[in-house]
Amino acid sequence: MNNLETERLVLRNWQDGDAEDLFLAAKNPNVGPMCGWDPHKDATESLFTIRNILNSENCFALVLKETGKPVGSIELMTGEKSRLSSSDSEAELGYWLAEEYWGRGLMPEAADRIIEYGFSELSLSKIWCAARSYNSKSLRVQEKCGFSYVRTDKGVTSGRTGDVYDRIVNCLTKEQWQAL
Repeated sequence: MNNLETERLVLRNWQDGDAEDLFLAAKNPNVGPMCGWDPHKDATESLFTIRNILNSENCFALVLKETGKPVGSIELMTGEKSRLSSSDSEAELGYWLAEEYWGRGLMPEAADRIIEYGFSELSLSKIWCAARSYNSKSLRVQEKCGFSYVRTDKGVTSGRTGDVYDRIVNCLTKEQWQAL
């Protein structure tokens, strides 16, 4: 897989050597629970996550060009990995960012690039995205990237943490994206 680039980021596949940087971001209790996973306990757990969860072809570390360090993750999930897409021409966008980088426009920048990749290089027709109803920052990213509201799923139970929440589901079609 080739790297994807933006003005400030390189999007590349995760590597074993990223475990310590992943741990530094993922141990924060303000990050994982918003995405449905518990804070990491140590770098060994982060290495396991890299090898077993973040190891798919279309899962990218968000690496700051300025430092060379990963500060988040973004992924286009297809098939069984997706909870929202229903065909091979659709994907679900998932992402998270280390808290110290919130509010800097990095996630919309990364999302715009991976959306372009999905529609242009993977020939997707539709990209789905969801966020917990109280995750206003994630919902704002989706709004900035042109996603449209589809529905609210009430009482969704997280498979990893067991907590119950309302999920806002949004979608962006290739036609909508081309018109942006």
